Amino acid sequence: MQNIRRIQITTSRMVTDVFAGQYQSVFKGKGMEFEEVREYQPGDEIRSIDWNVTARTGNPYIKKFTEERELTVMLLLDMSPSSFFGTRNRLKMRLAAEVCSLLAIAAVKNNDKVGFIAFTDKVEKFIPARKGLRHVLRIVSEVLNFKPSGAKTDINEALGYLNKVMMRRTVSFIISDFYAPDFRKMLAAGNKRHDIVAITVTDPGELELPDAGIVKLEDLESGRSFLVDTSDAALRENYRSQAVQRQEERNALFSSVNVDTIDVRTDMPYTRSLFRFFKERERRLRIR
Repeated sequence: MQNIRRIQITTSRMVTDVFAGQYQSVFKGKGMEFEEVREYQPGDEIRSIDWNVTARTGNPYIKKFTEERELTVMLLLDMSPSSFFGTRNRLKMRLAAEVCSLLAIAAVKNNDKVGFIAFTDKVEKFIPARKGLRHVLRIVSEVLNFKPSGAKTDINEALGYLNKVMMRRTVSFIISDFYAPDFRKMLAAGNKRHDIVAITVTDPGELELPDAGIVKLEDLESGRSFLVDTSDAALRENYRSQAVQRQEERNALFSSVNVDTIDVRTDMPYTRSLFRFFKERERRLRIR
């Protein structure tokens, strides 16, 4: 409970001080909701005419719509074993919990609904979208305390479930390290129905090996362990170059399906990355 309270206080302050206004300007309702039928007036769009009502009354009527302002925000959190890794400051899962909390609190302050999907190689937990701070604290509690049973990561499974349970458009944040089998096709399809944002969580230990002699490494998702001589400069360079290649391939995938991305790291303040994302997206919306 103490951890939940600490995250709530920290992220609530960030939302109030920095992100509340930006969230509202960047994520607005994008659908149109039927409001009423009224008589046609000169200057109204002809395509708005309700021909059924017009035929019944003998006078032209149009359908009037208003822009939907209320959003549904979905948080899709990867809770596979690789998320419980960290060499600096905190585990990736702890960082993900704070990011989830910040986004959820920003949403409820804007009177939006928030839902939650925890996944590994299967959907582990689903919390339907609702409003209110108590609901957000329940989500944060699940992030901190839920014990997943899956051993790997399947983004396709999470996206398939999202499309099944959320028929209307959502803003969906996928928070993961994206060490997963190919998910491009499902991501592209999901992004046509929803506004998907990919948040990649990384630890510096995944990018570079320190020169620490012979160390024992373990693959958290397969359970395999092996000895590595980290004093070997060629091995360290190969490790680094493979990490760079994975990053480039992942970013190219997101770009190819028009999915916005945010990169957060366990050794850096994540607020910088979120702030850059909001500013860039706001700039793009102004250009349109």
